[in-house]
Amino acid sequence: MDIRKLDRAAVLETLRILEQAEPEDWDRPTPCTGWTLRQLVAHMTAQHHGFAAAAAGIRTGLAAWHPGALGDDPLKTYRTAAEAALAAFAEQAVLTREFSLPEISDTRRFPATVAIGFHFLDHVVHGWDLARTLGVSLDLDEGTTEAALVIALRVPDDERRLGPDAQFRPALPTAPGAHPLDLVLTTLGRSPDWSAPARQGPSAHHD
Repeated sequence: MDIRKLDRAAVLETLRILEQAEPEDWDRPTPCTGWTLRQLVAHMTAQHHGFAAAAAGIRTGLAAWHPGALGDDPLKTYRTAAEAALAAFAEQAVLTREFSLPEISDTRRFPATVAIGFHFLDHVVHGWDLARTLGVSLDLDEGTTEAALVIALRVPDDERRLGPDAQFRPALPTAPGAHPLDLVLTTLGRSPDWSAPARQGPSAHHD
């Protein structure tokens, strides 16, 4: 499993989806309770910057991972952050490093493959969030979603999922024979049936 190749595919898919967003879409609700599309993308942007710093061996405090403003061109701001993370992960020596990830632990450091796996899983799930928000398809092959499921199943399903700032919610029941992507979602507490209100007007997209 080439985790960097998988991560790149997931991140590029988030960009493809966001390129379909219209100006009025940035205030739409998302599967992340209480977050609009703009707030979700601000979170994703901060994650890219945080992981890029960690990949470079820079130890940052938790405040550096907090979302900031996206400005007048949120897609451009997000693209810049995503490209920074992908470039940091692509460095030849990165797989020999350990990452400091204060959102997960303020004491532990994580092997690069594990840390990039966290980033990969996050952007598979957030790619689905973006797609559902905009009413478009998520185009990831089954091998990619199966790899994400392997990582998702390792995420502890305990009291840490109950807090207001939890990254994931308690796991949900899954229908027999579910697709790997649906298993990823339910394992991390998301309902595959979630959908946003229909987009209005001629700019609306369809699957």
